[in-house]
Amino acid sequence: MFTGLVAAVGRIVNVAPLGDESAGVRLDIDAASLGLHDVGLGDSIAVQGACMTVVALQGTQFQVDVSRESLNRTVGLAATGEVNLEKSLRIGDQIGGHLVSGHVDGLGEVLRFSDAGESRELVIRVPKTLARFLAYKGSIVVNGISLTVNSVLDDSDGCDISINIIPHTQEVTTLRNVKAGDKVNLEVDMIARYVERMLSVSGAAAGGAVAWL
Repeated sequence: MFTGLVAAVGRIVNVAPLGDESAGVRLDIDAASLGLHDVGLGDSIAVQGACMTVVALQGTQFQVDVSRESLNRTVGLAATGEVNLEKSLRIGDQIGGHLVSGHVDGLGEVLRFSDAGESRELVIRVPKTLARFLAYKGSIVVNGISLTVNSVLDDSDGCDISINIIPHTQEVTTLRNVKAGDKVNLEVDMIARYVERMLSVSGAAAGGAVAWL
């Protein structure tokens, strides 16, 4: 589990194939600004919003193996470059963002990232499969960052969401590199997922007996 509060921006410094084109890759990630003194083999670190398992450590760098399935469903993990990093949540840690699983639900597309007063407005196109989970003032994870949805504009193919990005968030995350046309990793609020599941099951069971334990 994570909070969506990015602890540091690291850099993928090497991408090594684990086999042929149907296989995944091993990433070497420099995390000097994260600090790895309390990280061990097998620990989880969110990399650009995707939960990854540490398979090797050396100095300020760690390695993770990314499956082909993960590569097909995410962006930012197949080439060198900056990535948002967050260590997994520990019992007793402060939850400053919201509960995040590190499981990317889908990809969005940046439509606009422009100045809006003292901040910037980030507008993202969200696919239809995820649109039903988004709500005004609800939570969304974008590339591992917990953010608040300021507006939702629905249509038959999905929705456009608007998010206010304060200067600090832009400066300390990879959002400083984002531009219109970029794809971004999205994770919807897990509470919304459970509510949707409960409602769909209740609807399917309408007219029959439902036992609550």
